[in-house]
Amino acid sequence: MTAMTIPAAAGPNGIADAKVSPAVLRKVLTASFIGNFVEWFDYASYGYFATVIAAVFFPEIAPQAALLATFAVFAISFIIRPIGGIVWGSIGDRIGRKTALSWSILIMSGATTVIALLPSYAQIGMLAPALLLVVRMVQGFSASGEYAGATSFLAEYAPPAKRGFYTSMVPASTAAGLLAGSLMSALLFSQLETAELHAWGWRLPFLLAFPLGLVGLYIRLKLEDTPKFRELEAKHHVETTPTRELFTTYRKPIIRAFAVTCLNAVGFYLILSYMPTYLITEMGMEESASFLANSIALFAYIFLIFLMGMLSDRFGRKTALIAASVLFIVLTVPLFSMLDGASFAMIVLIQVIFGALLTVNDGTLPCFLTEIFPTRVRYSGFAFSFNTANALFGGTAPFVATWLIAATGSKTAPAWYLVAAAVVALVAMLASRETAGKPLED
Repeated sequence: MTAMTIPAAAGPNGIADAKVSPAVLRKVLTASFIGNFVEWFDYASYGYFATVIAAVFFPEIAPQAALLATFAVFAISFIIRPIGGIVWGSIGDRIGRKTALSWSILIMSGATTVIALLPSYAQIGMLAPALLLVVRMVQGFSASGEYAGATSFLAEYAPPAKRGFYTSMVPASTAAGLLAGSLMSALLFSQLETAELHAWGWRLPFLLAFPLGLVGLYIRLKLEDTPKFRELEAKHHVETTPTRELFTTYRKPIIRAFAVTCLNAVGFYLILSYMPTYLITEMGMEESASFLANSIALFAYIFLIFLMGMLSDRFGRKTALIAASVLFIVLTVPLFSMLDGASFAMIVLIQVIFGALLTVNDGTLPCFLTEIFPTRVRYSGFAFSFNTANALFGGTAPFVATWLIAATGSKTAPAWYLVAAAVVALVAMLASRETAGKPLED
């Protein structure tokens, strides 16, 4: 493999002060984008086809119970993510970000392809949902290294004054994956009969993961590891036991990172993944219309996320994340209430507003999480705290939302869950220091 040249800038830090060429930065951005795109295209496909998957794998129980079971599988796959975060974080901090990310995308795309090939309940009975659960857990394990690793990779390559802008590529790529999943879902729901969707149509999105994953793997293998990690290697300062170092020295950053991620976890999955199902099952919206509305909101989200990354570079991570929490506390319940009986145009507008609110948080959070941990434990700290919050509150969000509606009889019940997450994030950020514009700690 041909090594890439990164010309060093004058300064005492050597590689740490290196100026990365635009060509290398483009390849880094592309590799980060594709990896996250594959991961979230899969998660989008599972969420958007939840009603179909429920019928295919849980046909013997009532529709709402089957939907709950489908989302329970979705949630259980997240249980392993904190473990995966520790494993991938340790690999990334000991051996390198590149190694961890390459293996992560390979396992992720392979597991996603297996889902497409799973037999249905009608073919093998209860073994079908059991296999679905196992493969989803493999996905959860592999995906747990992707978001944190890609963000750390970008942050350690990015110019310091534009770190927020560059790391916003990661949530943008997740939204792009959701958008692609939403568009494909809308296409399949509009063009195929119900019987065709149940027989083979739902499998098509999952089959696309493997070739996309191979492309992402190829690009990553062509890159060198980050300047910051290579600097640690050159100084022989790479942490040999990053997990132990993390939990003994950086407990407070872990707690802050976990708490502030709660809003991202609940908000992202409720607004961008669960919402089409919510509009179909609770608002009686047509499948194709709900996916179209979600696609428009996702498009706006992708456009705005880069703006929020740039604004966080200018005004600070703390300011942006506090603003996001306050906006969600104030606006979530009124916006959810307005969905009931709303026209298609109004539903689109509400979803776009929700997406815009989410970008204030999501465009800033990844960079903040990289900046509060030093390089020697950055991958581990980010991966563990982010995945733990997502395991407890993100992956469970569709299940909790469905359960809250059933338990309370209120269609706005999920809104209060999102408000609670925003309150937790607000408290965490009020206790945090500003990190923007400062060098990454070794």
